[in-house]
Amino acid sequence: MNTNTCFLRAAGLLGVGLLAMSLVGCGKEKAAGHAGGGMPPAAVKVIEVAAREVPVHFEYVGQVAGSREVEVRARVTGIVEKRLYEEGQRIREEQLMYRIDAAPYRARVASADAQLDQAKAQLAQAEREYARIKPLADAEAASRKDADDAASARDLARAAVKAAQAQLQQANIDLGYTDVRAPLGGVAGRALKVEGSLAVAGADSLLTTLAQTDPAYVNFGVGEAEYLRTREEVAKGLIKVNGAGFLVKLRSSDGTELPRTGRLGFQDYKADTSTGAFALRATFENRDGRLSPGQFVRVQLSGATRPDAIAVPQRAVLDSPNGKFVYVIAEGEGGKTLAQPRPVKLGEWSQLDGELGNAWVIREGLKAGERVIVDGMARIFVPGSPVTIDDGKAPPAAAPAAAAPAAK
Repeated sequence: MNTNTCFLRAAGLLGVGLLAMSLVGCGKEKAAGHAGGGMPPAAVKVIEVAAREVPVHFEYVGQVAGSREVEVRARVTGIVEKRLYEEGQRIREEQLMYRIDAAPYRARVASADAQLDQAKAQLAQAEREYARIKPLADAEAASRKDADDAASARDLARAAVKAAQAQLQQANIDLGYTDVRAPLGGVAGRALKVEGSLAVAGADSLLTTLAQTDPAYVNFGVGEAEYLRTREEVAKGLIKVNGAGFLVKLRSSDGTELPRTGRLGFQDYKADTSTGAFALRATFENRDGRLSPGQFVRVQLSGATRPDAIAVPQRAVLDSPNGKFVYVIAEGEGGKTLAQPRPVKLGEWSQLDGELGNAWVIREGLKAGERVIVDGMARIFVPGSPVTIDDGKAPPAAAPAAAAPAAK
């Protein structure tokens, strides 16, 4: 600011009576600018990074499913007489759910039973005929052909009895299928057939569904690149998993942590061709029924550590058009302390103790012993600018200036 500008400002704001004071202030400001050579260095706070064991956490989106989900279908064709359960009800194994009109099937059982009696009667007649012909043939009082025909008739009668027995058994099985029972215990879904509707054995026979929700499954996927990288790091010892494997926790869609833990029970050996992700599944106890099939949850994996890792607070990591970076302390000419940007590659997010707090694991870009700026980055306008390190100690208060002697 020059003297003329200061003069006009002083005249417009304070009037002629304050002109002298404004000129004195401008003179001091100009002098200070020359003496300091520009803006003072930004005050920043730093931490010295060190290698340490860092817990590894992964988080994904998952969906709840029943540990067993089945379709309840009609195995015989007939009219649905009655539905014997409530939709959404918890069903016991072998509980009766539907009853199909059984009258035609009872008639078939009666018919098959009569055919069996007929076959048994024919068998008895054939055995008597064979018993009569066989001694005569042995005594050459009857032809050998007659004896052979009698034996064949007896064998055919025996086969007919077996066929009739099988038909009676099948008729009884079909009659039993008119009572549709739950194949397993679980929660019943929406009823797809009502009283009076036709249930057709085959493709159109779906009556309802059943889901066993205790235990419950949570299915989720891990991207191909992340899955392969993590597997390689585990193989190289860069990530260590405890003997029990990953511990799995859940959060609901609104962020509430669900009070239960589970374990991984399945990892697919191949990637899904449509999504490119590897499918994983965790198993959870669900006696209270808080996990419902189809529900979306946040899946958090813990129980692994990354030894000799470098981590910095999340607030220390900044964005640029070229990616993530941090400011590190460097020494410039004349012993100046400079803030130099350093590109980094991030790893997992982790919750650490002490000053790190919510921290990023740094895969590449930093090494132990370097100092990283964690506060005051907003005052760094130009990369490589000089800074002063704020160690938290307040400077000593300046002594008050001596009062000017009163004018006489």
